[in-house]
Amino acid sequence: MADGDVPDRMQAAALDEFGGPEVITPRILPVPQIADDEILIKVWSAGVGVWDALEREGMLVPEGASFPIVPGTDCAGTVVAAGGQVTNVAVGDLVYVYDAARPKGGFYAEYAATKAQYAAKLPAGVPVEHAGAMPTDALTALTGLDVLGLPAGSWLLIFGASGGQGHLAVQLAKRQDLNVIAVASGADGVALVTRLGADVALDGHGDIADVLARIREVE
Repeated sequence: MADGDVPDRMQAAALDEFGGPEVITPRILPVPQIADDEILIKVWSAGVGVWDALEREGMLVPEGASFPIVPGTDCAGTVVAAGGQVTNVAVGDLVYVYDAARPKGGFYAEYAATKAQYAAKLPAGVPVEHAGAMPTDALTALTGLDVLGLPAGSWLLIFGASGGQGHLAVQLAKRQDLNVIAVASGADGVALVTRLGADVALDGHGDIADVLARIREVE
């Protein structure tokens, strides 16, 4: 099923050889066709991470990829077509996606195809530009919490709490009813993690002896 307004070709940022940033150039490419278990997304925002740079240099290249390669592992956008087996999302849904395999190209494009299982509906209140950059960092933070498996009420110490993964770990930990000691970067970082719900917010740029003493007080 499709919305009827999908073009045959699209603008994308792609590479025909590995190298520095200069190898990524604007291209006009065919819009990917989808299988029964896939969706086609009109991309509104795409995440840019160090993994994309490594792919551009010839590392972390998805298995079976061939030039031109369209990078991009994270995105948010609108579902404009869905295969017959897709049940978790529908045409018109705003979704966010993590897809490291990307056999039909990544998300540095106007349109992208992905397996529906990698997509989730965008929660209300989350801006689409934030959602496009969120999936890899959020899944990394969530995986760490899942591995720890802490019971509600436990204390969790998060270093780099105001960073990309850290600020998401703070929010996810609070949703799991954990008590969070957040070591952030500078006064603005402390203000951020405090706003996000950290029970104890410490400045990692401050006196290390004082930071350690505050942590021990909690213990």
